[in-house]
Amino acid sequence: MFSGTHTYPYSALVSPFCGVSGSDVSLLVPMVCEACAFETDRLLVKEWHSLTGDDWPQQDLARLVVTTMTEPVTRLLPTSWHGEFTVDRAVEWIAERDGEGPTLLIIEGSTDQAVGLMILFESAAEDRTGGVDVRLGYVLAESAWGKGLASELIEGFAGWCRGEAGIRSLAAGVERHNPTSKRVLEKNGFRPIKEEHGDSKGDQLFELRLQQ
Repeated sequence: MFSGTHTYPYSALVSPFCGVSGSDVSLLVPMVCEACAFETDRLLVKEWHSLTGDDWPQQDLARLVVTTMTEPVTRLLPTSWHGEFTVDRAVEWIAERDGEGPTLLIIEGSTDQAVGLMILFESAAEDRTGGVDVRLGYVLAESAWGKGLASELIEGFAGWCRGEAGIRSLAAGVERHNPTSKRVLEKNGFRPIKEEHGDSKGDQLFELRLQQ
């Protein structure tokens, strides 16, 4: 991620899975974020099936997954995501993500090239207020590391969510030995709420409350 160091890439370490059990995932259904679309100074971010040829000329999700999910990127992601991604595996992986919640494609505006993904899960707020809690994770391709895009992405997504009355909170899991990822979230108002001691990788959950 950082020139001249071996720091783990924070883009590969912000995960929506922290604190979500396998049974919970099946209950999380897309409600609000299917319609998510926003722009920042350098990025265009939209649901990955909604992009037009003008937005993203390549129009090849499977090839994007193959080129993005390299070993350095997937190293500390869920173990089921480890190993080489072929086109066939990428097609299956895309279908799995579609079955779990919305996925957003991240495009660098200056090149019209896709540089990563934001993966979202939605659930009814635990306080039964009728709101929605969103778990987020993002993956940036190796070519996008070191540009400050992660912080810009989180800021843009949080801004979009603040404009949606139904979203109560955002949360993301970070590997505990990855201070850079923690700083990205804390810079955008996220605060640690608990540690997942049952996770062998020691993920810590960060939350941003949008509604009290």
